[in-house]
Amino acid sequence: MEFKVEKKVLDAGVKILFVVIEGLDNSQDSQEWLSYRKNKIAELYQKYGGIDVHADPILEGFNILHDKTGVRRRKNIPASENLIKLLEKHSNLLYINKVVDIYNLISLESELALGAHNIDHVDGNVTLRFTRGDEKYIPLGQTEPQPVKPHEYSYIDDSNEILCRLEIRQVEKTLVDKSTTNVFYIVQGNEATPDSLVKQTAQQIIDTTVKFCGGKGKIIVPEVI
Repeated sequence: MEFKVEKKVLDAGVKILFVVIEGLDNSQDSQEWLSYRKNKIAELYQKYGGIDVHADPILEGFNILHDKTGVRRRKNIPASENLIKLLEKHSNLLYINKVVDIYNLISLESELALGAHNIDHVDGNVTLRFTRGDEKYIPLGQTEPQPVKPHEYSYIDDSNEILCRLEIRQVEKTLVDKSTTNVFYIVQGNEATPDSLVKQTAQQIIDTTVKFCGGKGKIIVPEVI
């Protein structure tokens, strides 16, 4: 599998690295993991109490990125901002599984947009590019394809199917569940994100996932096309 990114997407302000971890075990929870999760959520809840997301350069950077690419703000809340709002509202995160929770916690900590996808369900390679409007797109939680607007940066496999729309909506095709053993992660920033933070966050995904799920990981810099 190869990872590619369209130069036009980079020029718009997207910063991107990928992480691949193979041979992980997402099936069981350990007491160490549950304790880590509980403490991290409490720490992050304190961190974001009363935050003005629009005054934070990285969080607002995703909204600015949407503005530059013609994406409406009201209906397209950036993933990291949405996580913060959910944490503020519930003082907790809905538990899904270890892999998903790990990247959600790291997304909250770094303010970057993260996502995980089951590699074994990807057709061919993954390209981050602007949509044409003819792509197949079945959002997470739905069963029928939905219309695709042109000129939205999205992660698309070789079958012309969207795996992640913008940094917001993932899909049924590459859903990560407890049986998933091979995963690729999206690590996405914006113009306000230091390159060092993107790389540091990618390494943190590897370190934390391998610690609690096992496997072997690597950071991938996508080919620019």
